[in-house]
Amino acid sequence: MEQETVEQQGQGLGFFETYLTVWVALCIIIGVAIGQFLPAVPEVLSRFTYHQISIPVAILIWLMIYPMMLKVDFTSIVEATKKPKGLIVTSVTNWLIKPFTMFLISAFFLRVVFSAWIPEALANQYVAGAVILGAAPCTAMVFVWSHLTKGDPAYTLIQVAVNNIILLFAFTPIVAILLGVTDVFVPYGTLILSVLLFIVIPFAGGYLTRTLIVNSRGIEYFENVFLRKFDNVTIVGLLLTLIIIFTFQGDVIIANPLHIALIAVPLTIQTFFIFIVAYGWAKAWKLPHSIAAPAGLIGASNFFELAVAVAISLFGLTSGATLATVVGVLVEVPVMLALVRIANRTRHWFPQVS
Repeated sequence: MEQETVEQQGQGLGFFETYLTVWVALCIIIGVAIGQFLPAVPEVLSRFTYHQISIPVAILIWLMIYPMMLKVDFTSIVEATKKPKGLIVTSVTNWLIKPFTMFLISAFFLRVVFSAWIPEALANQYVAGAVILGAAPCTAMVFVWSHLTKGDPAYTLIQVAVNNIILLFAFTPIVAILLGVTDVFVPYGTLILSVLLFIVIPFAGGYLTRTLIVNSRGIEYFENVFLRKFDNVTIVGLLLTLIIIFTFQGDVIIANPLHIALIAVPLTIQTFFIFIVAYGWAKAWKLPHSIAAPAGLIGASNFFELAVAVAISLFGLTSGATLATVVGVLVEVPVMLALVRIANRTRHWFPQVS
């Protein structure tokens, strides 16, 4: 009976969601091709950057998040704050486990297992980039992953908000301790702008839209007609975002194929490991799937805009650390889609919420 429910849920996926892995691969190829054969495109797009954040990408991410924010109402946010277990899972996994296991796993592979292919000095830089990624859990894209797993939008918002508050205070000392550096520069402009763009503005837009539509047309029209107009907006926004991101990464990917593959190994292992820790913990605590899935996916995903910016400021644009953070971008989407699929297939592991 449970298996039938899972299969029925899978059959309910839309056309874009069903073949999302294929579309993602095509978008990566298209993005790299644009960067190689139409270099004027990334040159123009690079002019629209503020505090390390691409404004075109920010707009597309806003389009991804806005439909999810439409589903959030204020009373559900208040109720979410009364359920601390999911927040504990997210916070402990992201800040007391993830950065340190990222250091151990990346150091083991890049300094030991792959020592025949990576010089020691370069391996140390790659580890530094991996650590920066590990200390920067996701802010924006997790809303997409939560959407794909039918996560609770209000609770996901609270999880991300708590995560960002901790990020402001914990990121610098964690990076400083693990890398043995004292002059860690954190671009707070990037942090503040990200919170405004990816949380405050879409939430305010979603709240105002929801209030206006419900008051004028009723909740039934809002849920059964208005929301359905945005069914594919999140997926289309994700695909267009990938095309833009990879127009900037083509040279790096083509110039360093072996090292990119080697760096991707510990990053991929770490991503699966963190997901298993958080998701398994949520299962042990018998949390509903709508909370457990986002809890596992927040830590597994990374705030790559922040990671790239910090790596550049600490080690330079052409450093191995910066390359490692860029590989994090390359690895993230395919791996996260695999985790989304796992989360959806294991929905029956969790208590059903009426």
